[in-house]
Amino acid sequence: MTEPDGIEAWFAAAGDREEELRRVDALVTGAAPDIDRQLVGAGSGQMLGYGLMPYRPRSAKVATTWPLVALAAQKRHLSLYVCAVVDGEYIAEARAERLGKVSCGKSCVRFTSLDRVDAGELAALVRDAVASTRAGENGYFAT
Repeated sequence: MTEPDGIEAWFAAAGDREEELRRVDALVTGAAPDIDRQLVGAGSGQMLGYGLMPYRPRSAKVATTWPLVALAAQKRHLSLYVCAVVDGEYIAEARAERLGKVSCGKSCVRFTSLDRVDAGELAALVRDAVASTRAGENGYFAT
């Protein structure tokens, strides 16, 4: 399968969540129109990753790559991971209260429907994560 076919198959495999995943994908690519997009492994499944960047977990000796933003369908919700730390704060966690009816971890924004999210704030979060990474200000990763 070519990569676009693989992404299309990933969307189709989401069943009744396909439309919602496509809406979030459109928000991400609208906020960062020139960001690359590909499937990445996540546990036993896959998620849609945007903007691969160098990443070295503290326990690793060698850097690998990880998406700056990733989209995954969970059993009861969607997860949008925004892997950006600016001025020592995970920006997703720092902006949680502005995002609407979501649940946030450090880099994960969880929601059941994009309708429950402030789409403008979510798009700004993605734009700012991309901008901080391009400016070399993203403290999420170390090489």
